[in-house]
Amino acid sequence: MSGRMKLEVLVSCMHKEDMDIISDSRITGSAVVINQCSKEDYDELKTKSGLARMYSVKDRGLTKSRNMAIEKSCGDICLLCDDDEVFKKDYEQKIISAYEQLPDADIIIFKMADRKPSFPDKVMRLKFPKIMKVSSWQISFKRQSLIDSGVRFDELLGAGTGNGAEEELKFLKDSLGAKLRIYYVPSEIASVGQESSTWFTGFNEKFFRDRGNTTRYILGLPLSLIYAFYYVVRKRNMYKKNIGTFAALKATLGGIRENRLTKLSKNKGKL
Repeated sequence: MSGRMKLEVLVSCMHKEDMDIISDSRITGSAVVINQCSKEDYDELKTKSGLARMYSVKDRGLTKSRNMAIEKSCGDICLLCDDDEVFKKDYEQKIISAYEQLPDADIIIFKMADRKPSFPDKVMRLKFPKIMKVSSWQISFKRQSLIDSGVRFDELLGAGTGNGAEEELKFLKDSLGAKLRIYYVPSEIASVGQESSTWFTGFNEKFFRDRGNTTRYILGLPLSLIYAFYYVVRKRNMYKKNIGTFAALKATLGGIRENRLTKLSKNKGKL
């Protein structure tokens, strides 16, 4: 690449009537906004150091939105962004510098200002199972690495599918399978609200059944069984007011046995 790499923020949002999300998120460089709404439209806005392009589409699904943004992007580096993030003033410099200092990195996970760190305060290579601690808003990547590898977000997962989340885990696991190199850099680039969720409705039976389905789909049968027991024990204080431990485990194992997503994926491949 000649000169400095170009960063483009990939924003997923819904029902926006204008491009205020650019100023609300304090995006100062280039961006691709996928606005899922009731119309098909295009708009653009010059920013301090780039161009923000908004594509309004009728499609639904967070992972569809992510994949569309990847296809529309023309940046060297892409950064995932939800509609409740607020970026630090120097986010562009921090991200580009990280890739310059780690030239072999295909994906870099960054730190969020208001979230408890999942990793030590040092640059480190991430492999499985450490990738299970990553949230989508931390993820950046070299666009060409994804294009060359064929890795995309799995459209059977994520908000809008009815199947629960874990789409970032599937994305990172697929990336490792494609021999892409993932690093963590403890540099704060933004803060994120995440006060509400479009898919999370509480720690109920459906949540744990969906979790069983997604973990079996992503991890396979042996690891999903191990993780089921680990999760219901380790996270008990988080869900115990809503559902008992035995009921949570039963629902999770029911989802693993159901194996709905694996079956859907196989049927989709036959089409």
